[in-house]
Amino acid sequence: MSRIGKLPVPVPSGVNVSISDDNIITVKGPKGELVQKVDSKIEVAQEDGQVVFKRTNEQKQTKAMHGLYRSLVNNMVEGVTNGYEKKLELIGVGYKATMSGQVLEMDLGYSHKIYFQLPQEIKATAETVKGKPPVVTLQSIDKQLIGQIAAKIKSLRKIEPYKGKGIKFVDEYVRRKAGKTGK
Repeated sequence: MSRIGKLPVPVPSGVNVSISDDNIITVKGPKGELVQKVDSKIEVAQEDGQVVFKRTNEQKQTKAMHGLYRSLVNNMVEGVTNGYEKKLELIGVGYKATMSGQVLEMDLGYSHKIYFQLPQEIKATAETVKGKPPVVTLQSIDKQLIGQIAAKIKSLRKIEPYKGKGIKFVDEYVRRKAGKTGK
């Protein structure tokens, strides 16, 4: 049995979880509302202030989905109560980031500026402190969406191992390589 799937999802006070007949879970909380469709092979029930997931059969695909949907609903509950935040650091000479509305404008060492349109569900700020690299902070209640957007922004200028230039998470460790040794 799935170790993750058999754990119940605790529902804190102030969060409302509703389950429809066609396995659509809606989670409402102080920060917003999220919706997730659950496969028909997984039964979802609400018992004693917890959401419980059960499998209908023992097929490999169903076992995999058991833990998946439990994790997705747990992330939804966590998102509407606390929210998620990712911080990206732009490391390089002349690298800049500014926000104008929902558009992130970045100078990343290319011959042109990069304009990145953010979805409405994500709030972003760009701050630059003298002597430190610019930091872009993303906030959202949807863990999947914020992770996808952060990965897309990182892919605009991947971190390189020799000089360490590029976009990385604030707490990410980059293993540096030694360059060529000349005579």
